Amino acid sequence: MSGRRNWGFYTVIAFALALSLGLILTILLSQLGYSGIEQSLNSFLDPGIRHAIFLSLLTATGSAILALLVGIPAAYGLARYRFPGSLVVDVLLDLPIVLSPVAVGLSMLLFFRSGTGQWIEGHLLRFVFEIPGILLAQFIVALALTIRVLKAVFQNIDERYEQVACFLGCTPWLAFRKVTLPLAGKGIMAAFILAWARSMGEFGATVTLAGAVPGKTETIPVAIYLRMARVDISGAVSLMIVLSFISLLVLFGVRILVGRKG
Repeated sequence: MSGRRNWGFYTVIAFALALSLGLILTILLSQLGYSGIEQSLNSFLDPGIRHAIFLSLLTATGSAILALLVGIPAAYGLARYRFPGSLVVDVLLDLPIVLSPVAVGLSMLLFFRSGTGQWIEGHLLRFVFEIPGILLAQFIVALALTIRVLKAVFQNIDERYEQVACFLGCTPWLAFRKVTLPLAGKGIMAAFILAWARSMGEFGATVTLAGAVPGKTETIPVAIYLRMARVDISGAVSLMIVLSFISLLVLFGVRILVGRKG
């Protein structure tokens, strides 16, 4: 009787895994089945596709680096210190994760239509319908994810290591730099990879703030949208294959880092 119950339990697990894997493989094989490897490689001869790939790689790398530079001290502060309103700050920093990317982009667009935003655009740097707008949109979305990941990383590091370092004469900054950062190294790299991948796939906030100008603000997701709009299915599928391949590499990289840490 017990064996039958176990058989049913394992059958449900196997069915759920097979169904989940089947759905993902259907998505990937459908992309390859439509255009094929050769046609996808030939699509790279299109200057528009090459521009979209280059711009995505450039802005995703820049936004991920910025997210890391801001996210490390912010996440450390949330993980180590309690201050008045810390819970409110923690919740607000999660907002870009749960809020629609289009809403995030629209909010930024409204800001740049205000007096302060217009001054920034007129005297410092233009963001609306410009490449810096792509970087800003990706940065805001990636920052929330970076802080959330790094906060968990710092919370898993025993605070006593830092206390011992301070007892031996280190300043809090030196203890953070010499003790905490090396211990959090793999977690920081994983956060960077996830932020980079999130930026690569960002569409809603980017297209709302920076627009969809061919050859200018055309990232890979925007290029897919534009090619679908003009019924260039082959070009859209080729870009989807590129984005899927990059995403798989990123996910494998994160798994390897997490596995080594464990």
